[in-house]
Amino acid sequence: MANYRERALEGASAVELVVALYDGILRFLHAAAEAVDRGDAASRRAAVRRALDIILHLQARLRMDVGGRPAQALSEFYASIFAEILQASQAASRAKFEHAMDCVRNVRDGWRQVARETGAAQREPGDEENEPAAELAGSRWTA
Repeated sequence: MANYRERALEGASAVELVVALYDGILRFLHAAAEAVDRGDAASRRAAVRRALDIILHLQARLRMDVGGRPAQALSEFYASIFAEILQASQAASRAKFEHAMDCVRNVRDGWRQVARETGAAQREPGDEENEPAAELAGSRWTA
């Protein structure tokens, strides 16, 4: 499965990679919630650690000098979701993990929309409607 994921991401754009990282957060939060159901504290902590590692990676990649207000909003989101995941783990609460997953899913869906728009811009470079998306696709801003 790991090889399949690696190959699937080889040709991915930067935005698609961000979406994949959000999917990873969701996968690990789901594993943590299932570990809560089983009463498996070690698995819960391991899954939480992996989710938090991804969040820290995303936070570290933000470029405040380039990203402006959107980068600041993402930074605040990462800080709040980090704290929420820690609280969910400490309380061993499936409901808190599910709330965190809902929040991450909401932001991930926004990134998916950007990925669709930039993908359309790359396929149709002459279309005026897609010029802002094409500009974003060529951006060096990383999230």
